[in-house]
Amino acid sequence: MHFNAYGGNGAALAAALVNGTDFRPEALEPMLTEHGMLRAQLTTGQARELAEWRHRLAPLFGERDQDTQIKLINDLLDITASKPYVSAHDGREPHLHFFSVDADIVSRAKDTTAGGLAMAISFSDGRRLGRCDRAGCDTVYVDTSRNGRRRFCSLACANRVNVAAHRARGLAG
Repeated sequence: MHFNAYGGNGAALAAALVNGTDFRPEALEPMLTEHGMLRAQLTTGQARELAEWRHRLAPLFGERDQDTQIKLINDLLDITASKPYVSAHDGREPHLHFFSVDADIVSRAKDTTAGGLAMAISFSDGRRLGRCDRAGCDTVYVDTSRNGRRRFCSLACANRVNVAAHRARGLAG
């Protein structure tokens, strides 16, 4: 599935934050930059805010009840200062912005993740915000596959489940 730059970046940044384990500024800044955030420098306090924000994002991934997912995303959108607008700056085609470019990095990250997840839910009924099916793995992902049937965070997790199932069939037979 193809998301526009903000929807894809925002949803992917949300997954990266939820999966994050190191919330020091020097660890978060490259993650923010990788997902298209400009002026990504953080203070320790701002890094802590993003660490807390990920707990608000996490329940959206793997939630199968659409009404619950919609409520969760609307709660996020209520928290953010987001006021989407269209821009055609720097010679680019018109595109949607979810945040003010003058806002601080935490506000921009919150607006971007909430907006990106809202777009992911709107364009895929939320089915593409997944949580790995392997027991013991809590990794979340945004399913951008063509058929939208991804079940695992990685090939390694898929292989572990398939090998275990193969061995179990061999023992049963």
